[in-house]
Amino acid sequence: MTRNVPAALLASLSGSTVHPFYAIEMLFDSGPVRFWTGYGERSIFSQIYLGAGSLVSIGGVEEVTDLAAKSITLQMSGIPPEIVSLALQEPYQRRNCNVYFGTSDTTDVVEIFGGPMDVMAIEDSGEFSVISLTVESKLVRLGKSSNFRYTDANHQSRNPGDTFFSSVADLQDKEILWGRVKS
Repeated sequence: MTRNVPAALLASLSGSTVHPFYAIEMLFDSGPVRFWTGYGERSIFSQIYLGAGSLVSIGGVEEVTDLAAKSITLQMSGIPPEIVSLALQEPYQRRNCNVYFGTSDTTDVVEIFGGPMDVMAIEDSGEFSVISLTVESKLVRLGKSSNFRYTDANHQSRNPGDTFFSSVADLQDKEILWGRVKS
């Protein structure tokens, strides 16, 4: 995938010492949850990301040249109880998750992966919790069939008052004369 990498980030990556980090943004219905792989708080896109240090790992990130739908696995350990509670109670599937890459000496980041959250596994030993989250590529949506039906009732459920499909049932058995004289 082609990306526009900010000039400041490119310059930082070509330096003699590089301090990379990842930032994870999970967009739940009740509000976003944001972590980064450093310590303390960090502002990215004017949003505050909480430092999780080495407690967050990302697996399966790979660049492909074709349009293959890939997924990644985020593993978060030592997660606060309120985040575990959020993971247990709130619907998370098909909510967006974005993963960013940056360096500590610049404020610029680049998105390296984004897509809907799929499967979340939680291991709770009482002392600590480990959450493993699979995030699918945005391309997965292309392979899934739509549940939309091209009927007036289905269209009305999505667009109340729109009469676009109201005449479809009448047209189904109608004889349309095209290119000949009616006899």
